[in-house]
Amino acid sequence: MIVAILAFIGGAQTILSPCILPVLPFVLARTDQPFTRSTLPLLLGMAATFAAISTLAAVGGAWAVHLSDYGRIAALVLLALSALALLSRRFSDWITRPFVRLGDRLSSGHAGNRDRGVLASLLLGVATGFLWAPCAGPILGLILTSAALRGPSSTTTVLLLAYALGAACSLAVAALASARIIAAMKRSFAAGEWVRRALGVAVLVAVAAIALGWDTGALTRLSVGSTNHFEQALIDRIAPRRAGNTAMHATMSGSAITASASTADLPVEGQLPDLSGATAWLNSPPLTPAALRGKVVLVDFWTYSCINCLRALPYVKTWYARYRDQGLVVIGVHAPEFAFEKNAANVTRAVHDLGITYPVALDNDYAIWSAFNNQYWPAHYFIDAQGRIRGHHFGEGDYAASEQLIRQLLTAAGAQHLSVATEPHGSGVEAAPDMADVASPETYLGYERAANFASPGGELHDQARNYSVPGALQLNQWGLKGAWRVEGERAVAAQPGAAIVFRFRARDLHLVLGPADAGQAVRFRVSIDGHAPGDDHGSDVQPDGSGSVHEQRLYQLLRQSQTQAEHTFAIEFLDAGVQAYSFTFG
Repeated sequence: MIVAILAFIGGAQTILSPCILPVLPFVLARTDQPFTRSTLPLLLGMAATFAAISTLAAVGGAWAVHLSDYGRIAALVLLALSALALLSRRFSDWITRPFVRLGDRLSSGHAGNRDRGVLASLLLGVATGFLWAPCAGPILGLILTSAALRGPSSTTTVLLLAYALGAACSLAVAALASARIIAAMKRSFAAGEWVRRALGVAVLVAVAAIALGWDTGALTRLSVGSTNHFEQALIDRIAPRRAGNTAMHATMSGSAITASASTADLPVEGQLPDLSGATAWLNSPPLTPAALRGKVVLVDFWTYSCINCLRALPYVKTWYARYRDQGLVVIGVHAPEFAFEKNAANVTRAVHDLGITYPVALDNDYAIWSAFNNQYWPAHYFIDAQGRIRGHHFGEGDYAASEQLIRQLLTAAGAQHLSVATEPHGSGVEAAPDMADVASPETYLGYERAANFASPGGELHDQARNYSVPGALQLNQWGLKGAWRVEGERAVAAQPGAAIVFRFRARDLHLVLGPADAGQAVRFRVSIDGHAPGDDHGSDVQPDGSGSVHEQRLYQLLRQSQTQAEHTFAIEFLDAGVQAYSFTFG
């Protein structure tokens, strides 16, 4: 119930977001008719269709994506025809002949039949539901990511419907207020026909904006940060850590680590859950809560392509090496983000290459993740010798407080002569970030979570096409060049010479990459502002910009000595078959 309320509030506040602008003309175009026979059916049809389509997109396969694409095309055609009918009475009369006056009913509801008017409004609402793409703030992101993690569920549909109904309610208020204004204009200026035509123009503009991808491009960028703080505050206040699995990468997200002279003053957040949901174990036989009694346990949720997890690793590895002989057990719970991270061989290789020697549980089904009700990568949970969770920390940072809590729990368990704490230093991708000058967010290349994509024509789903990059990119915009096939969670280079260009501001730039075929090496060349990186090259790139992709992981491509400025990054793949997943910065 609490999550449904959050979803409804999250939907209601979308009226404050520029992403609602494309659907406003469809709603306002019918405000001169009775609310219960025009606007209300339209909004209900929009809410129900959005909930159904979003559920399929979250848990369905490629067929669901195609269904949504075809539905959007049909909806654009239908709403464009209704706009033309608003613009021209002659066109409205002409189109009604073959379609039994359908155009007139859709545009102005003058069919004379109450039921037909309601059905026409409902049909327009269904079309609007196919087209509405709200900006994904924390609340909608929480719902969709939880659906992706947990699979098909009636709960997902209910929450999405609650979100859409919240938006419908705020749109209904706007429509009722606008109806009075429009009616006053008609009375005062005798401008009924001109108002009708103006609404037709607005609908056409909205159709064009959606067709060009402005609803998920420019308007999404305008919406960044507009309501996110409000939504996150609601989540933290109403349902902290219990609203669902948001699966967010966290930098300095938050903690519940208490400095105390006695463990009696520490909170008890629950018991160590069952670990039997792991699909496999590395570096250890399967562990159980019973077998861990008497030990202090640190549970680290991570995934090997997550830059925030990698930057926390030097500390986790140091704590394990320093305190394992005093009774500390570290369990790395590997919860995959991308499909390739479910491959046990890939994780085994990453564990070896990263020098991880403590037990690692492969949580491919998110069973342990769900048992902890976890939300973040990385996330650290601290368990005492009685199997009780005594603190947690989400994201990077607060390492001194985390180590102090470990020492406190070990001392309470009887450990003596603990080693002196020292500060570890990571190198390469494990090096600490320069967060003071990071102005670029994690950015996904697959269409399911892509944002700020600037190539003309938008992304073509699951089909190869040639892309181009605009001459000038704004900060955090990116584009593809050459032949690419954009899939749900990645973009795949279809021919040699394919490239990615990104306008960013940060010290470090990373990109999750992998070859399409095992054993293949894909050569690449990177540049910054049109030149080889030189001394600013990352650990996976030579000074001349050359490098190769030979396994699926995160690659550090740039590490600059000077920041404080925007730069244009480009990577060209000299061979076909590379898979590109996401950019991260530090």
